[in-house]
Amino acid sequence: MEHVSPPAEELARLDRELAELDARRAQLLTRRAWLLAALRPPAPTAAPGWNPSAWGAPPGGRPGAPAQPWGHVEPKRPSAPRSAQNVLLTLGGLLLTVAAIAFTLVSWGSMGIGGRSAVLAVVTLGALTAPAVLLRRKLAATAEVLAALALVLTLLDAYAVHAVAAPDTDGLGFTAVASAVLAALWAAYGLALGRLRLPLPAAVVLAQWPLLFWAWAAGAPALVVGWALLATAVLDGTIALLGKGAGVRITACVGGSVMGFSALLVGLTLSTTASGPLGAVAPGALLLTAAAAALAGAWRAPRGFARTGGVVAGLAAVAAVGGVPAAAVPEDWGVLAYLGAGLALTAVVRTRLPRNAKLGVLVASAAVVAGALAGTVPGIAAVLLGPVTLLSDVWAGSPDGFRSALGSTMPWTGLAAAPVVLAVSAGLLGAAYRWWPSLSRIAAPLWARETAGSAGAPGAGVPGASAVPGAPGTPWYAGGPAGAPWYGGGASAARRRPSGAALRGAAGAGAAVLAWGALLLGGAVLDVPYAVAVAGETALVAGLLALAVRGAEGSRKGSAAVPVTALVGAVAGAVSAGLLSLASEGASYAVFGALAALFAGAAVRAKAAVPRAVFAVASTVWATVLTGFAGRSLGFAPHETAPLLLLVPALTVLLGARLRRNPVALPVELTGALGALVAVGLAVPDAPFLALVLALCGVLAAGAAVRPERRPVAGCLAAALFVLATWVRLAASEVSFPEAYTLPVTVPALVVGFLRRRKDPEASSWTAYGPGLAATLLPSLAVAWTDTDWFRPLLLGGAALVVTLLGARHRLQALLVLGGAVLALDGLHELAPYVVQVAGALPRWLPPALAGLLLLVVGATYEQRLRDARRLKDALGRMR
Repeated sequence: MEHVSPPAEELARLDRELAELDARRAQLLTRRAWLLAALRPPAPTAAPGWNPSAWGAPPGGRPGAPAQPWGHVEPKRPSAPRSAQNVLLTLGGLLLTVAAIAFTLVSWGSMGIGGRSAVLAVVTLGALTAPAVLLRRKLAATAEVLAALALVLTLLDAYAVHAVAAPDTDGLGFTAVASAVLAALWAAYGLALGRLRLPLPAAVVLAQWPLLFWAWAAGAPALVVGWALLATAVLDGTIALLGKGAGVRITACVGGSVMGFSALLVGLTLSTTASGPLGAVAPGALLLTAAAAALAGAWRAPRGFARTGGVVAGLAAVAAVGGVPAAAVPEDWGVLAYLGAGLALTAVVRTRLPRNAKLGVLVASAAVVAGALAGTVPGIAAVLLGPVTLLSDVWAGSPDGFRSALGSTMPWTGLAAAPVVLAVSAGLLGAAYRWWPSLSRIAAPLWARETAGSAGAPGAGVPGASAVPGAPGTPWYAGGPAGAPWYGGGASAARRRPSGAALRGAAGAGAAVLAWGALLLGGAVLDVPYAVAVAGETALVAGLLALAVRGAEGSRKGSAAVPVTALVGAVAGAVSAGLLSLASEGASYAVFGALAALFAGAAVRAKAAVPRAVFAVASTVWATVLTGFAGRSLGFAPHETAPLLLLVPALTVLLGARLRRNPVALPVELTGALGALVAVGLAVPDAPFLALVLALCGVLAAGAAVRPERRPVAGCLAAALFVLATWVRLAASEVSFPEAYTLPVTVPALVVGFLRRRKDPEASSWTAYGPGLAATLLPSLAVAWTDTDWFRPLLLGGAALVVTLLGARHRLQALLVLGGAVLALDGLHELAPYVVQVAGALPRWLPPALAGLLLLVVGATYEQRLRDARRLKDALGRMR
């Protein structure tokens, strides 16, 4: 049945699309107005200061280019001082600073207390006063240098006061007081001289230390140090929101980030190492306060900072709330407390927080869940990959429990809570999949665009954010619906936004995977009996197959995430269950037989072509493994088992003839061909069996060649396999004169090929003459290479020469290529002893030199050689 959305969801979707169309129309109208203004010459009575290029003319001279949104006015930058002047001022300031430090530290003792105080006071007062005079004379760069010198002098003054006036005071306490006083002094100085850039950021830097050094000096516990760090971070956040100037805000942001992270680290460490629930309450209070501060800052911060604040607040709240119950339960189960707190964060969607802060909190919730799930990955990997160890000792006997079959040293007792984590996460995702329409209506405000300038809207708090005329709620930097640039259009932005069907499908897929992992890992943690584990994994594969088949039928108009995930999980689970069954002979037959039947049934029930092909291919693989088990049960050697493996390829040939042009036929036949290749590999150690297997494979290929659509490939393959089987049989029988066996085959084969060419002149020479010629020429060539006599190479070379000439005369590609190749190799065999003799007589440096010379010649005439090669290729291609 066709899925019909609820009226409320459809209405919300229509409202979003209409809003996007309105925004796009306003965008196009604005662009049209700019184009009309650009085509008209500027009016001579334009208002002073109006710049017609301010509307959408980006750098580079292309109006309206994507690199610069409309309405952006490039501010005029003050002319920077010359680089030479900057270098001189910097060097001068550094020299004065070095001199002041040397005077204070080295020459201090040669003066009395009055002289020392007078010198430092006069110099510091002069350095503080000079910038005001220099600013009035418009010497801003020089004023900045002297302000930096004054900053260093005030620090030296503080050091001097402590060394002379208060040497007995505690150094940390004095540093805390001095940094507070200096921060206040430089803040007042910076506000008084607003044109200087250094004093206010310096005051922010100095303000980072008073509380920290005070707590350190007082020997306060770690919790008090954490509160001091948090208070400093809150002060930095306030300065970042209310301060003036980019330097002040950036410095405050950096300082607040460092101090806030340090406070959170202290609180998290104390919370996780608490001896009980009561010991985790105080660190939890610190973390909750940090979360509240982060949310308060996110309320007024721009979009990126608001989302970051939401993430920090969410993580801090999880650590605070989850730390108390986590301290009351065993260590392995503490993850459930944090998982519950992380899931509780999803309730933020019903609060009045700004949109970006909500998104940040939801990201924190997802991060907590992802972290909890990441802890289960090692256990799931051990369950899925552990049975690989059984390949080294197949059918050694049924183990006592599930863990014994895995052969892993995984500490299973530490994963006791992992199945519960997976089950809880799977249940929540399943509930979201089941009641998605209701959840989408609750979360709709997170996807809807808010009006420009409202709390939490994109661009709120961003200097210069303004709405495009005619499109209420669209910030200037968004350029279109959902933040799309003007050149992208609203429709493409809507397509890029994840749809409800896609999100619902992702939730369903995640629920299926996590539930499967929970059951697998639960069996390992409980160490169920081996038979129960094998049966349980096979049953899980059956369930995933049913979900894949049913999901594929219901996903034609929705997301395909659930059936695709179930299909992949079914294949992976089948491999794991098959490996697990290798411990017992009976279990192996039962599991692989069940898997072959289950996947065959799924292939019959599936409607889509791709799932049917995957199921059919998997069923063919499991059936091939079963035939291998039969050979092992009968006590056959590997090469004796090879003919049994050809039973499944024979069935695939018959099935392909039955299915004809069905899309499943080709994948099944190719899978059967791979099984035949495995059989050939098993038969390689025994030449007679190899010849038998090759001949049987040739029969199968000939059977496939009966069908017209398979004939071009299967026919050639059958001929090659028959010829190869003949060679192997002759080599296995140690025949020294293969021509006695090959010529009786070659002559009638050439006659048949000649008749075929007379009937169909367009037939390929490879089909007509290739098998017959190869049947004699190639075995004779192999024997000739080991023959020390000259008679056989002479006859072979003469025959190859005749074949080559006939191929060139009648333009037959097979004769020319086969005859020429055999002739060249035969000649090389005859010349090889002389080449070796000559090479031994030559100096050792000569062959590399000749090779280098040859490479130079070929490189110099590369283009000509390339053209010759192309002409040769074209000439061969025109032959039959």
